[in-house]
Amino acid sequence: MLGFTPGRAAEQRALEQRFDAALSATDQRDWLKRMSSEPNHVGSAHDKANAEWMLARFREWGWDARIETYSVLYPTPKTESLELVAPEHFKATLHEPPVAGDSTSATPGALPPYNAYGGDGDVTAGLVYANQGMPDDYKELARRGIDVRGKIVITRYGGGWRGLKPKLAQEHGAVGCLIYSDPRDDGYGAGDAYPKGGWRPQDGVQRGSVQDMQLYPGDPLTPGVGATPDAKRLAIKDAKTILKIPVLPISYADALPLLRALDGPMAPREWRGGLPIAYHLGGGNAAKAHLVVQSDWNRKDIHDVIAVMKGSTEPDQWILRGNHHDGWVFGAWDPLSGNVALLDEAKAIGALAKTGWRPKRTLVYASWDAEEPGLLGSTEFAEAHADELQRKAVAYINSDTNGHGFLGMEGSHSLQHVLNEVAAGVDDPETHVSVRERARAKMRIDGSSDSAKPQAREAATIAAKGGDLPIEALGSGSDYSAFLQHLGIASLNLGFGGEDDQDGVYHSRYDSFDHYDRFGDPGFAYGVALSKVAGHIALRMANADVLPMRFSDFSDTLGRYVADLHQTIDGMRKATASQHGLLDARVYALVSDPARPIGPPARDSDMPAIDLAPLDSAAKQLTQSAQAFESAYDARAAGGFKGTPGQQRAIDMAIARMEQALTDPDGLPGRGWYKHMIYAPGLLTGYGVKTVPGVREAIEQRQWEQANRYAVITARVLDGYRAQLDQLTTLMKQ
Repeated sequence: MLGFTPGRAAEQRALEQRFDAALSATDQRDWLKRMSSEPNHVGSAHDKANAEWMLARFREWGWDARIETYSVLYPTPKTESLELVAPEHFKATLHEPPVAGDSTSATPGALPPYNAYGGDGDVTAGLVYANQGMPDDYKELARRGIDVRGKIVITRYGGGWRGLKPKLAQEHGAVGCLIYSDPRDDGYGAGDAYPKGGWRPQDGVQRGSVQDMQLYPGDPLTPGVGATPDAKRLAIKDAKTILKIPVLPISYADALPLLRALDGPMAPREWRGGLPIAYHLGGGNAAKAHLVVQSDWNRKDIHDVIAVMKGSTEPDQWILRGNHHDGWVFGAWDPLSGNVALLDEAKAIGALAKTGWRPKRTLVYASWDAEEPGLLGSTEFAEAHADELQRKAVAYINSDTNGHGFLGMEGSHSLQHVLNEVAAGVDDPETHVSVRERARAKMRIDGSSDSAKPQAREAATIAAKGGDLPIEALGSGSDYSAFLQHLGIASLNLGFGGEDDQDGVYHSRYDSFDHYDRFGDPGFAYGVALSKVAGHIALRMANADVLPMRFSDFSDTLGRYVADLHQTIDGMRKATASQHGLLDARVYALVSDPARPIGPPARDSDMPAIDLAPLDSAAKQLTQSAQAFESAYDARAAGGFKGTPGQQRAIDMAIARMEQALTDPDGLPGRGWYKHMIYAPGLLTGYGVKTVPGVREAIEQRQWEQANRYAVITARVLDGYRAQLDQLTTLMKQ
């Protein structure tokens, strides 16, 4: 067991067995039913009541618990309307009606479907269908002669994060944006609609934030600082993450008359959804709509529940575990399925503490508020406590949604081995092999598909060799973002899924207890499995003789990232050369100048040399340093991790701060809040990760000078990380 002597490892396994015995699927089910019984959005009475109820439970279980309150800008709808005014009249319902068999679907108090942080507006304009509203979709519209300037754009969910759709529409001159869920994607095209099956009914609407979180998450008015009552705030008009045009999410029942009214060219085949119509692009003024969105732009109080169990010998080394508790309506799956697993862990740890046991390091369990509108609760906490967290935090373990299926593993690669060790020791409730082996099987199957992406094929190859599974890098979309990408604290994101039917009710009124109990995790066995995986990691991090982090996993992964950058450049160069007729020198010579002697093709002037040599060198040297650290670590482990308390403390704190060495104080270009140079959400992917982002995104955007500059900056960061690792190796040898 990484970080433990053999004797202490046996003690730890016995402790984990006692922890497991205190977990309860029945408790998780009861808590989920209670917490999702009323609308649970930010600012609701039930959201606050849930926070106060959790506070009482943490204290009952023996934790030192408190509520931290922050004051954030949180717009809520005052007026929303959508009408088709030509060629005929239709008024959208913008309402999700009750469904049979769902006990909360008629409960009052829910906010109507809306997109937080879109602009206010009252516009009448022609309609254009822009598919998923991603950059390539606008290129296709332009190729077909369709201009979205002055128009209302209709986009469907998928292809990228929702907030990019209105942002790109705004950048292309549109005056409004509608986002609908096409039944081909998560409605009857995927399976029976709710309540017969788990998929999206015709009136279901996916709410969500459209805040420009690629710049920074959290309260739009207090970037970089906690949103305390006395914090200095921007004016709303100066907040860069708030959009300027009105945005509205709609159901496919409301989208159908709008799409049916469109004329113009037929949409490309891959743009056509599952509605019983011919999909046209529009672009003229035959189909016009009137869109009104007016919001209440006041501030709301949010309530983070923070529970602390102080460490017995290393109280200033913190292991953080978090999940959010706010939902868009009832939020049974997102987020309460993960939140009740966290509560079960806290209850079981409290039971251990009542027998006289205490963790060596401090455990901090947090239930965040206001994640849904833009990671507000966790971000404001991280910004308010930034200095203390960077001194004391060792790792952050996150979960969010949870369901039936396979263990999803994402995070900092220094935590890859401890996650694999834990996953190898937790049984899958359905197959009774370990959750790691079930994940391995899925990884191999996914990578063998003809349509598998290169990353999936690479993961399948690694998985087939046995041993540790590779974990995915973290982008954004949940509460780890501030800890990892702003503060440089090693983080994990965990959850089960893949065999549930929850996607169809995502962010809708129908994400309810009754739906989750039927289609999410019937019996809550995977809720208990999540508690075991996350809880065991937290306990091992808290109790280890030496922190169980392994840096060779990071150096190996970095090597693959740098190799992929080379492949990306080579692919772009070949593609560009092919476009210009340069790939084949003979063809180029014959076409451009038959009399010219045949020779090698000229370099494409638009694709200059990209110098990755600094990154190559940094990655190579880091591999050597990581191997030296492994040898020193193994030697110290063989000796029983002997040393003075001061030496052990110095080693632990050096290990804990390694991830911070991967940050740069200036951050990424144009978005300095994101300071991690290896992992970041992509500017045009939203939640999706971009690895080595300063270099990779510059290459993808054809910003060649910036690519070269960030190759040097990132290499310098990696050299600093390596130097810190070398110092840690020296400490290990003492």
